Amino acid sequence: MRRRGWLLTVLAVLPAVLLVPGCGLTSGSPMTDDVRPGSIGRGRPLAGAELTVTSKDFTENLILGAMMGIAFQAAGAEVLDRTGIQGSFGAREAVRSGDADAMYEYTGTAWITYQGNSTPIADPRRQWEAVRDADLRNGLTWLPPSTLNNTYALAMNRTNSRKYGTRTLSDVSLLSANSPKAVTLCVENEFANRADGLPGMQEAYGMNLPTGNITQMDTGIIYAQAAKGSCAYGEVFTTDGRIASMGLAVMEDDRKFFPNYNAAPEINSRTLRQWPQIADVLVPLTKKLNNDVARGLNAKVDVDGEDPHRVALEWMVTEGFVEVG
Repeated sequence: MRRRGWLLTVLAVLPAVLLVPGCGLTSGSPMTDDVRPGSIGRGRPLAGAELTVTSKDFTENLILGAMMGIAFQAAGAEVLDRTGIQGSFGAREAVRSGDADAMYEYTGTAWITYQGNSTPIADPRRQWEAVRDADLRNGLTWLPPSTLNNTYALAMNRTNSRKYGTRTLSDVSLLSANSPKAVTLCVENEFANRADGLPGMQEAYGMNLPTGNITQMDTGIIYAQAAKGSCAYGEVFTTDGRIASMGLAVMEDDRKFFPNYNAAPEINSRTLRQWPQIADVLVPLTKKLNNDVARGLNAKVDVDGEDPHRVALEWMVTEGFVEVG
């Protein structure tokens, strides 16, 4: 998806695997969670299946990959854990080639990055349908999406929120026209240059920010600078756990400019033909995923320092999806 260098530290808590710099995972570890069916996996419809799950290497996708593997185990499958592949293309290629069977991917990433489209589809369901239809020829099947939408946003601290009173990006645009010095931005280098980032946002909302108002920096620093008020607005991801922990107020994208990055299961089509029960196992899990759930779980890892797999397992037990012991 997007570059998240600050998230690489979570790899230290993953199961032991062989890592090759720049190449992702070259081997995996069996998932050995002592789980049995709760509301997921009754009748153990995947008994006899040997499935490999993968993910990208940032917190949220690691958690989603763990959830998928835990669900498969509860349904009776033997699961190989190949989560934590560096970069979007590596994880996707693993599923496409059959080196892995399934992962949670993001519709916006597929539509723009993999399928080469420049204009996002505003309606999230229609974008998922377009992605699903295009990827069938690539040997990939997309199951129905969640409402979890990990897209871009601008956020500010509560003090500046009260001071400027902005709630939407249209409000920010109006403020930039009336008080140009007030709208200072902290953004990633990538966001500053992407068509679906800062240039496109300024065009869509009629902003014309002076270059001196824009500071480029690493993602992790942006949150801290926005929280301190060193920049009025920081570029954030909508499901990031630090939004709540740092008390940031997120501006609504009221013109629906930013692409939808809804998380959905992406399955190797051959695997799904062999084990169509995968769809029934994952549907209730995917339906439960939304931005509030993601922020809470991501915060447990990125703020509290917990292990992504353990966070996923504890949440699935709490939700009654699986039982342990």
